[in-house]
Amino acid sequence: MTKIGLLSDTHGYVDPKIYDYFKDVDEIWHAGDIGDIAVIDELRKFKTLRGVYGNIDDHIIRSEMPEFNRFTCEEVEVLITHIGGKPGKYAKPAFDVLEEKAPKLFICGHSHILLVKMDPRYNMLWMNPGACGFKGFHSVKTILRFSITADRIHDLEAIELGKRV
Repeated sequence: MTKIGLLSDTHGYVDPKIYDYFKDVDEIWHAGDIGDIAVIDELRKFKTLRGVYGNIDDHIIRSEMPEFNRFTCEEVEVLITHIGGKPGKYAKPAFDVLEEKAPKLFICGHSHILLVKMDPRYNMLWMNPGACGFKGFHSVKTILRFSITADRIHDLEAIELGKRV
């Protein structure tokens, strides 16, 4: 079993509550708009980090993180990108990547809206953890936590960190 902490849109800020909520996870996955290389450094000191760059991220972050990150966790193929759209309305170039080969788990950020949904067209689970930074229009900072065992994604939790203010 692999326990995952999923976040997005930190915009240069790591909420201290993340350390409590992610203390028992094996890996942290970041779905882009990191905002500052210090966020990557800080999270890497805490846990194994996988991620992608977002539209606000500079050349330094882009040299550390790809636009698309495809990998296998346990027996689940995962694809992470920042601007992915949502089931039924995927953004380019994510749509083209999905048409070529859809994963079992597709993760994106960008919208600042937490939502998890099954996409029957691609037979995949779609996740967006919302935003956990202070910049943006969201009113509550959110993250996701879940586990993967073999080919099963389970124990999904949506966590509110508090108001964005």
